[in-house]
Amino acid sequence: MHFDQRTQRALREAGLENEAIVEISDRVAELVVKDAARLESFFDDNETVYSDMELAHGRSDHPEHAVEYCDLFTHGADLRGYLRFDSWGVPVEGGRVLRGEERPELVELSLGPTVDDRVKFARSRDAL
Repeated sequence: MHFDQRTQRALREAGLENEAIVEISDRVAELVVKDAARLESFFDDNETVYSDMELAHGRSDHPEHAVEYCDLFTHGADLRGYLRFDSWGVPVEGGRVLRGEERPELVELSLGPTVDDRVKFARSRDAL
């Protein structure tokens, strides 16, 4: 089960039986796997993306990034991995699709060290 003990207790106090809590936990894990696949497809489908990331030496409000790859994995409700651009990369510690059910247009990733921020990525500057 992927819920911590406090969450499990709160769900039981709300009237859910243990079997229902397990089913919900499994559904959360399924949705995270689906989101990871959608996020990876966003970066696989685009050689170039735009972001709202603040870059130390950047001049644009929405910098352009050449994408090498995005490799994500899941464990329960956790989504982690690595996003590699042409000359640098960063760990990913979570993410979600903000717009575009079938074909993601706008996504948000929680990026780890050196960025340590939530960053939106889009197919075009206008989409940000």
